[in-house]
Amino acid sequence: METDRLFPATGMPDQDWWQALWPDPEDTLRKMGVTEAMTVIDLCCGDGHFTAPLAGIAAGKLYGVDLDPDMLEKTRDALSRQGAQARALICADARDLAQVVPEPVDYILVANTFHGVPDKRGFAESVAGALKPGGKLGIVNWHPLDRETTQVLGKPRGPKTALRMAPETVRQIVQPAGFKAMLELDLPPFHYGIVFETAS
Repeated sequence: METDRLFPATGMPDQDWWQALWPDPEDTLRKMGVTEAMTVIDLCCGDGHFTAPLAGIAAGKLYGVDLDPDMLEKTRDALSRQGAQARALICADARDLAQVVPEPVDYILVANTFHGVPDKRGFAESVAGALKPGGKLGIVNWHPLDRETTQVLGKPRGPKTALRMAPETVRQIVQPAGFKAMLELDLPPFHYGIVFETAS
């Protein structure tokens, strides 16, 4: 499947530098407001680096959604390695989210992907349609730093400099889809997180 054509610069990195960059994904998720009481979606879940700890926090009340079936197999392996479970792993386009996930959820995570989504406003509207009233959208994004400066294990990493987005740009895109920004935090060394909430 030509996922790069639909969502450019969102391919998964090698696991070694991914682990070096995010050594404690559970801590990041908790800082982003994920709790045990929530039913969650890891949207564009990739290789499962965040999916498995997310499933652990949510006690299996998790849906992983990705456009690439090969990535879903990696997610399945990550869940198995950590002894975690998901309600379902779904191969689908994020723009069809409300149609493919069988229930509205409390929280949707979009980690390291939003920068590469072509129709970001439509993406945000799709996410809003899959959340319960008062549901939350958490976006983890690269700071708008020059790619040459964001080095992990001695090499520049992350999306092209031109694709990186300031937090205020993300807010300007997402909030008109029915969201209000509730939390913004720095996620060193190179990321930030924004948690949005829908109207109750």
